[in-house]
Amino acid sequence: MIDANESERVRIEERLRENWESVVSEVNAATIASGRSAGSVRIIAATKYVDAPTTVALVKVGCHDIGENRPQVLWEKHDFLRSSDGIGDSGIFDSLRWHMIGHLQRNKLRRTLSCRPMIHSVDSERIFDSIAEESSHQGFTTRVLLEVNISGELSKTGMPADEVTRILSKKRSDSIQISGLMAMAGLGAEGESAREQFAQTRELRDRLSRQFGIELSELSMGMSGDFREAIAEGASMVRIGSRLFEGV
Repeated sequence: MIDANESERVRIEERLRENWESVVSEVNAATIASGRSAGSVRIIAATKYVDAPTTVALVKVGCHDIGENRPQVLWEKHDFLRSSDGIGDSGIFDSLRWHMIGHLQRNKLRRTLSCRPMIHSVDSERIFDSIAEESSHQGFTTRVLLEVNISGELSKTGMPADEVTRILSKKRSDSIQISGLMAMAGLGAEGESAREQFAQTRELRDRLSRQFGIELSELSMGMSGDFREAIAEGASMVRIGSRLFEGV
């Protein structure tokens, strides 16, 4: 006889599998429609909505890119998934890719970088320099995205284009690698309005790449409500949260 807890665990895993497969199908369809091959856009699961055991269940149905908004939660989930109570398979854990997608304070850098995430949310020159310094101290290179406030809203995090340009003009450090840009559509922007902002981000990326002669291959744009528009404008990563956890 299956107890109530086991029955609920099975239900959650089945629902997560359905949601994951649906999102993968929709992302692939949007990717093909944009003229790229299926699977070339990475789905980052924004797991701020759920606890560590639910995150484990999502990993087990096939998601290997985990994004967190709060540093402390990233630490907790990283440690839980690595433990015997988490995934319980070092091969699966080692295949995970961690992403810091929320605001990051300098006093939380040391612990955060020890989890080896890609940082999507570099929103100032000060935090950029601090990441480079701490990465050098820990002896590895951290991949980062420069967060652009493409809508210009004061309530949004991210930098204006001129500050992004200033960071790219600085002398390179071996301890930090700028891989591209991250952006969010403005509050209330949807459909064509969101797509226009994503297009502006792509155009900024292309201009900066030409200006500085560097490859900026990643564009982290689009969430559950606007990932199709983001993919149409060149997103290489989409950050999906609520769609993955419907009914869980």
